Amino acid sequence: MQIIYYIYKTNFGLQNDNLKEMKKIVTTLALFTGITATIYAQTSKTSDENNCYLKWAQKFEQRGAEDVADGTYTDVIITFRNGSDAECFNGKCEVKDGKIVAMYTKMEDGTYAQVKKKLRYDFPVTVTNGISKTVLTLEDELINVLFIKKIKPKKASFEKAPEPTDD
Repeated sequence: MQIIYYIYKTNFGLQNDNLKEMKKIVTTLALFTGITATIYAQTSKTSDENNCYLKWAQKFEQRGAEDVADGTYTDVIITFRNGSDAECFNGKCEVKDGKIVAMYTKMEDGTYAQVKKKLRYDFPVTVTNGISKTVLTLEDELINVLFIKKIKPKKASFEKAPEPTDD
C-alpha cells in the first residue's frame, strides 16, 4: 500500500485525505473481485453437479457395461446436451446389426415419440461400453443413448480390518 501511495503522491500530488479515499476504493474493488470469483466458482461447480449425462458417463466408466445385442430396449436414457447443459429422458431404441436405427423418448402418458432431429453427419451410431456414439444435430445439440440396464454390478470392495484393542 505504501508503494501505491508513493506513486500516486509523486505523480498526482496525493494528499492524506485522498489516501483514505484510495484505500476505500482498493478495498471495495478487492471485495467485489473476491465475491465475483466465489459466485463464478459456485456456478460452474453446480452446473457440473447437475449434469445428468456426466453422472451417468462416470458410472459407466467406473463399472463398465455388457455388450448390447440387437433388439428393442425400453429401458434406456436418451440425453440431449448443449454446451454444459444436459437433459436426460427415459426412452427406448432399436438396435439392428449393432447399430441404433431408431430412438424414442417416453412421454408422461407412457407413449413414445420418435426423436426426429436433423443430423449433421450420417454415420452408423454404434454402442461402446453401454453408451452410443455421440450424434450431432444441425442445431449443435449432442445426443447419446445410455443402456443403463447393461451397467455391470458394483464390484465388492475390500473389507476393513478392525482397530486394535487393549484386551
